[in-house]
Formats: sequence, structure tokens, C-alpha cells
Amino acid sequence: MPAADANDESFLLPVEEIVQYPLPGYVAPSSISFSPDDRAVAYLFSPDSTLYRKVYAFDVAARRHDLVFGPPDGGGLDEANLSPEEKLRRERARERGLGVTRYEWRARPAASTAAAAVKPGIIVPLPTGVYFQDICGSEPELKLPSSPGSPIIDPHLSPDGSMLAYVRDDELHVLNLSGGEPRQLTFGARGNGKTNGLAEYIAQEEMERKTGFWWSPDSKFIAFAEVDSSEIPLFRIMHQGKSSVGSDAQEDHAYPFAGAANVKVRIGVVPACGGQPTWMDLLCGSQDRTDSEEEYLARINWMPDNSLIAQVLNRSHSRLNILKFDIKTGQKEILLVEELDVWITLHDCFTPLDKGANKFSGGFIWASEKTGFRHLYLHDKNGTCLGPITQGDWMVEQIAGVNENAGIVYFTGTMDGPLEANLYSTNLFPDWNQPLQPPRRLTNGNGRHAVILDHQLQRFIDVHDSLRSPPRVLLCSLHDGSVIMPLYEQQITVPRFRKLQALFPEIVQIEAKDGTPLYGALYLPDEKKYGPPPYKTLISVYGGPSVQSVCDSWINTVDMRAQYLRNKGILVWKESEMLSLHFENGGRMI
Repeated sequence: MPAADANDESFLLPVEEIVQYPLPGYVAPSSISFSPDDRAVAYLFSPDSTLYRKVYAFDVAARRHDLVFGPPDGGGLDEANLSPEEKLRRERARERGLGVTRYEWRARPAASTAAAAVKPGIIVPLPTGVYFQDICGSEPELKLPSSPGSPIIDPHLSPDGSMLAYVRDDELHVLNLSGGEPRQLTFGARGNGKTNGLAEYIAQEEMERKTGFWWSPDSKFIAFAEVDSSEIPLFRIMHQGKSSVGSDAQEDHAYPFAGAANVKVRIGVVPACGGQPTWMDLLCGSQDRTDSEEEYLARINWMPDNSLIAQVLNRSHSRLNILKFDIKTGQKEILLVEELDVWITLHDCFTPLDKGANKFSGGFIWASEKTGFRHLYLHDKNGTCLGPITQGDWMVEQIAGVNENAGIVYFTGTMDGPLEANLYSTNLFPDWNQPLQPPRRLTNGNGRHAVILDHQLQRFIDVHDSLRSPPRVLLCSLHDGSVIMPLYEQQITVPRFRKLQALFPEIVQIEAKDGTPLYGALYLPDEKKYGPPPYKTLISVYGGPSVQSVCDSWINTVDMRAQYLRNKGILVWKESEMLSLHFENGGRMI
């Protein structure tokens, strides 16, 4: 890419680009999913490269992209029609998208005659209500109207596609999509400082748990969180610089401050057809207990036999209990305890095993960092660890899919380098009398790969990017990783990126005293424009847990704040979390 002329001010990167979204190259399809029959791939996309997206589908056999759903009358979600509840949820999820922001396939692979009769299609939640769109292209049908004063929050389909559960006026409701009126399932929350079916602030902001209710696999029950914030003091936020006064100029929120009381959370299970909830033997955040082992509700999972699994953290995030509940009685047992000296990093790798054709049925896969690296372990139905599935000086990021019949687990991880993420497969039921076989890599190309597997475990979508390549979307074979066809590709000459004269950062490796390689990203000013170093320097660091800010990804290339400062003659040094800790403990940068 040619360097900018030092005398040409038009090449200076405007400060507005720092906050302009989407970032250059990040107009690729998102929220990608396979249809229940795997014949189509749905996704959100903006043809005009804005934040306003619609639902499209790619017909794999016909190799054709079609518009499936656009907001009626050109509407959709924008900042002007959001309820206060949804504004807060978007802020906590860092969601910037407009138009359509999510959708769900209505039909799943048929588990019964009734499920097989459900028409394939999608549901789309918008501020005006929840729409059903037949995949064949008929007019969208408004299934459930919404209003700013009584918004529908977090709607989700039952696994069999027959019902829709959602939260309205702080209570959990369900709608049978075949007809009938909505049914309220929970009571007593509104006006008492409680909510039923919503994730509390800490869960959304700090634990990446966005939902507060969970369908059972057979669609007969819903587990939900009752959140009691009645004892949390209100914190007032004033809107400075606005002409409004009184209540319009302020917000009051129940905010749990560090060291003070947290909200109380308990779990109920209610029949989807209605009835009294059964309360599980769990109360997180209770000040009446002498210990704090049950402070935060981190995750909820259903087992195939309709028992309920809860992951519960202590206040210091050093101990995680995995609890199993009988939903008929609410009684619990401890399946597993994960304990580390410093910090438990939450993840979504808990995976039940349910096929019944092997001796491990009723067990589960769990990911632990007990060796210093997150790896997968096989546990039986009693929680006993049978042995590792993966091992080594690298980490598993996510479980992408499990083929129990074939004895294969698919996962993304960093085996080929800490700056990358690739898809791998390995033996789900290894022979622990022999050394573990190394996983098999299925993705190609340096950089980061985010993957979505189809239901039949035959193909996968690969969203691939790197420092020198903006995101592209490929349909690949799960057998050998070969590319079947590209679904979306961008050239390196992304028009906006080329216009801004942004340059690729340099990844620098530094060795710690103990030999551990540490990484940083270096954004150097143009020497032709600003002369040789030294330069004024800015060090950019995030010191919190679980964030790898330095990686081989396009997101570092289009770090517009760093590019803007580099364009002004300032050297930017971006540190990873571990490199920051190294410097804080006496390391020196030459």
C-alpha cells in the first residue's frame, strides 16, 4: 500500500473514524446459522455497508443468496424506538447493530410428529413485536405485538419450535404458535423489586450470561431466574447538558457496589403449560448465610434426562460448584468443584452426553484450567473425571460440536499458536492407557477462525480473518477441512481502509525471564512522513482477565484509535494481558 504524501493533508485519518461503525471490512455476514435441514445458511447482512441489517439465506444446492426478511415498512430497530430495558441490554452486550439484530429458526430436526409438521421459517424480534417469516418467502406474520410501555424482552423458541417464551412486565410468558392467547407463567415480581426470567446486571456485564430462562430439551419445562434487587440501594445518574429537568433528566438503577450486597438469585422450574414453579435448593447472594460459596449464578444447563445443572461461583471467583438438581423436588447434589488460587475463567464448554449407545451416556465434557491451560475432560454421570481429552501448552477456546456415535469432539483452540484460533477434531473417548493422539486441524490459513457446524456434522462455516485479510466466509467439509465454496469474500483493498491509508501493525515477541513468549502489537508512524524514531509513544493495555487483545486478526489492523494516533506521528504499543503483567512485575521494554 503506498505511503501518504507528507504534504497531502487529505490523507490524514479523520478523528470521526475512531467512532465510525461498522469498522472497515467488518460488513461481512454475521449471526450465521444452518437451517434445520442444513439446506440453507441464514445470516444478517447490510448490502449498503451500514449497521442496518436484514436476514438473508444462501441456498446451498442452488448457490443463490436471497433476502428472507426485511423489517416491514422499512422499520426495524434503531436507537429511537428502543425501550429502556433493551437499551441497557444492548449496552451490556456491546450491540451496535440496527434493523434486524437477531433471529431464530423455528423448526429444529424433528423429534416428533408434531415437530415435523411445523413449517420451516424464522422468528424475528423487533421493537414492534415478534414476526414469523416463512422461509419460502411469503409475507411476514406479526405473531406477538409489542409496545414501548410493555416491551417483549428476550424471546426464545422452544426446542420443538411450537412455543415462544419471553419476558414482559418483569414476568415470564409463553405463546403457543399454533394459536391461542399468551400465558403468564410467573407472578409476584413487578412492584416488589424482582424480575422473573431476566439476567441481572452482573450476569450480563461480567459473566456473559445474557438470558434468565432456559427451555428443557423436551420443551415441557422452563427454568428461570428470580432476581431480587429490593435490598440494593438505588444509584442516580444525572443527564448532564440536557434541557430536560426532573425525572426526565435522571436515571435510578439498583447497583451493587464492590464489597456491598449483591442481588439475590434463585432458580425455579415451571411447566410450559402453566402451573406452580418448583424452587431449586439454591439462593445466590444471600446475606443470611455464613459463607459466600453461592454468590453468583454463572450458567444453567439442562441434561437429557431433564435434570438441571447450575454453575455457581463464590464471591472471590476462586471456586466454582457444578450442582445437579432434581426438578421435581428441587434437591441438589454437587457434581464437580473447580477451584483455583487466583481466578476461575467462565466458559461455555459444559456439554452433556446423551446418545445412550456408549458407557459414558449421562456424563459430560468439562473444560478446566487446572494444568494452567484450558483443556477438555470427560466426566461420568456422577461427576467423576475419567481423564483428559486434550492436553498441552495451549488452550481450548470453545466446543464447536460433538459426534458421540463416531466418538469425535470438534473444538476451536490455539494449538498452532496463541495468536491464532483454529478448528480441530480429536477422540472423544481416548484410551488413557496410551498417550493422547494430537488433535487434527481442519481449518486453513493463518489468523483466527470462528466456525459453525451443521446439524448432521458434515460441513461447517468458517469465518476467517487475519491481520492482512478482512473477514471472509467459507463453506467447508468437516471431513477434511477442504473448501466447498466461498459464501462471502473481501479483497484486501477494502475501499474505506485504502482511503484511510491505514497500515498493518507489527506483532512483536518478547521473552519473559522464565522463557515464556509474550506478544505486543506495534503501530509505527510513517518514517517518510515523520522521520526516524524516537517518536512520542502511547502504551495501550487492558489489564483484566480473559481478553487476548493482541492476536492475528483484522480487528487489530482496523483499531482506528491506534491508526489515528500513528497517522499523527505517535507510536502505539498494544500489550496483551500477560505482557502487561510482565512489565508491572519488573520487565523492561527496550
